[in-house]
Amino acid sequence: MSRPSSTESLELTPAEMAARTGTTIDTLRYYERENLIVNVARADSGHRRYDADDVGWVEVLRCLRLSGMTIEQLRAFSALAQQGRHTERERLQLLDEHRATVQDRIVELAQAMTVIDHKIDIYRAALAEKEGL
Repeated sequence: MSRPSSTESLELTPAEMAARTGTTIDTLRYYERENLIVNVARADSGHRRYDADDVGWVEVLRCLRLSGMTIEQLRAFSALAQQGRHTERERLQLLDEHRATVQDRIVELAQAMTVIDHKIDIYRAALAEKEGL
């Protein structure tokens, strides 16, 4: 995903926004309904037009969701962000807590990978013996 430069003027359609951020149009609509994305500009026709800030914000939301942040946590984080800079401490705390959760999950997944690799080795060895390799 290419990050737009701060001087780049964007007016992306929902389809272009979805393609640029790796989401779907349905996801963008859902994010708007949940107030995770707010104040999306509209063309004269009334159709949504996303700008560079929207792209960056959706990429943050996508990352947080992909890493396991719940919709409730996303709502809280987004609500704080919409309130302005005076909520930076609270947002930092939310992200610190989420990071710890993600780190714990990485450790769990690494342990699971060790078990999976062990089982793969067992099956490969059994098949190699059976096939006379």
